[in-house]
Amino acid sequence: MPSSKSSAENAGTTAEKYDGFTAEERAAMKEHAREQKKTAARRGSSRAEKEAAAEQGVLAKIAEMPEADRVLAERIHEIVKIAAPDLAPKLWYGMPAYARNGKVVCHFQSAQKFKSRYATLGFSDQAALDKGAMWPTAYAALKELTTADEQLISALVKKAVG
Repeated sequence: MPSSKSSAENAGTTAEKYDGFTAEERAAMKEHAREQKKTAARRGSSRAEKEAAAEQGVLAKIAEMPEADRVLAERIHEIVKIAAPDLAPKLWYGMPAYARNGKVVCHFQSAQKFKSRYATLGFSDQAALDKGAMWPTAYAALKELTTADEQLISALVKKAVG
């Protein structure tokens, strides 16, 4: 006869019941849906108009960030644009991202986004950063970017786009 206990109870743990996505995750998904609607609404626009609107969306999102994250995001935006001018700025789940052929290569995640201790610069599987059996796909930025940090970001972005 099957037990009426949950698998967590059967395992002898006191695990809390999974309640789905966090409020921050749900907000990110809603933001992504809004981004998709805006993209669909621009379908009749020229490529230049779409790119300009996408970059304005990224800059507006950066401007909304708390000062510490905003300063990092602005600098990373500049570095990415210089290091990989072919990457197109776009919003991705409410985060500034940079894409090639519509696919996100890297993104900046504000610490505030998911209430984490630090902001991160993340790379997707589209980034050509493969090295051996394992390699990092996200880098934390606690307070400020040094010249060495900026050089590392530039090198990573250049490598990511091949």
